[in-house]
Formats: sequence, C-alpha cells, structure tokens
Amino acid sequence: MIHTPPGAWPEPGPEYLASARFIDSGTESIRRFAAETVAGATSDIEKAVRLFYKVRDGWRYDPFTMSLDPEPYVASNVLQAKAAYCLPKAILLAAAARAVGIHAAIGLSDVENHLTTEKLKAMMGGKTLFMHHGYAVLHLDGKWVKAAPAFNIEMCEKFHVHPTEFDGTDNAIFQEYDMKNRRHMEYMRDHGCWSDFPFEKVMADFRAFYPAEAYKSFDPGELFEDGVRIP
Repeated sequence: MIHTPPGAWPEPGPEYLASARFIDSGTESIRRFAAETVAGATSDIEKAVRLFYKVRDGWRYDPFTMSLDPEPYVASNVLQAKAAYCLPKAILLAAAARAVGIHAAIGLSDVENHLTTEKLKAMMGGKTLFMHHGYAVLHLDGKWVKAAPAFNIEMCEKFHVHPTEFDGTDNAIFQEYDMKNRRHMEYMRDHGCWSDFPFEKVMADFRAFYPAEAYKSFDPGELFEDGVRIP
C-alpha cells in the first residue's frame, strides 16, 4: 500500500487502478454498478461527476454505522447497503472510479463538526472532532481532485447544509458554513492519501480516540435487512 504524505499528490500508476482489498474495483458488482452509472458519458470528468452524485445521494449518510470490523469498508459490501458514513462512501466512489479507468485513492483528514447533534456527540464521547474523515481522490484531466460524497441531498436539506457539489475540476469538500451562515465543517489536519484504505491504522486510531460504544459490530444477519443497515 502506498501512502502519499500531506502536501503532495500520488504519481498516477497501476496501484491506483488496481482492484484492492477494500477498493475492490474488479468485483463484478462494482464493475456493473460503475458501467451502468457512466453509460453514455464521453469523458473521464463526466464519468467521475456521475459516479460522485450516484454515491452521494444513493446512500444515506449515517455516522451511527461506524464499525471496527473490516467488512463494512469493502466497496462491494457498501454497494449492498442503503446507509453508510464518509469512509465507506469514499471507498465505494474510489472503487467505481477505478472500475471505469480513473486513477483513484483514499484521502483522510480530521474535521471539526461545529453542528454535530447531541446524540452523535454523546456516541463519540463528547467529542466533536471527526477523526479520519474520508474522501476519494481522483485523477482527472491531468490533476488530482478531492471528492467527498458523504452527505446525501436529503440530509443536507433536513439540516440546512449546503450540499457538496462536484464538477470534476475542483475539490468537492464540505462547505465551512451552513445555509444560516453558521460554522459547519472545519478541516483541522490532513493525513495524506493511500492507494487502498489503511484499515489497521484507522481502526487503531479510532480505538484510542473514541469510546467503545461508538461502534457497531458487523453481523450481516443482524445488521442488514433487505439491504438496509439497522441502527
């Protein structure tokens, strides 16, 4: 696995097109999903934009699905769910992008959520710092751009947050302010990007930072019903 430190970009190469443990772009279900989503698109930018919006709005954002188990972070497993949080959604976008020939990586940053709910804050042990917020990093038209497909449009409308828009040429990350001009998301620390999701590192950091009750155990028989993860 290749790690590119903060302030630098990866060198496009086979590692960013290959199917991997978590970014399993070679899986038939991922390839089919990606092909159906980009059908008729004539450029990589158009393909990336279509994939971004499909992932952003096709999966409900749910931070209560955080897990320390590996299975929920495998793109082909995310595809079967109806809800996920930022990391699985970013992994799915990266996998779909690779499936249509777009170099893709996973970026991680710590963000301060100034508008977190009391329920979510309690789950996170009173913390408002979201460690290892995830986004896809896509190589388009000769440069890398960040794309965070976490917040679906319905959630944005409910909480009066500007949706994250993506045109394939500029970074698409959370807006600093909501529709009422209140501070929303603030990026605190960039961790760089990886050629596959660094599961062991992220989970070790999660265990050290958040209380045990913040996580769900992954049991397909209990947590999924008709493709929907049960809170």
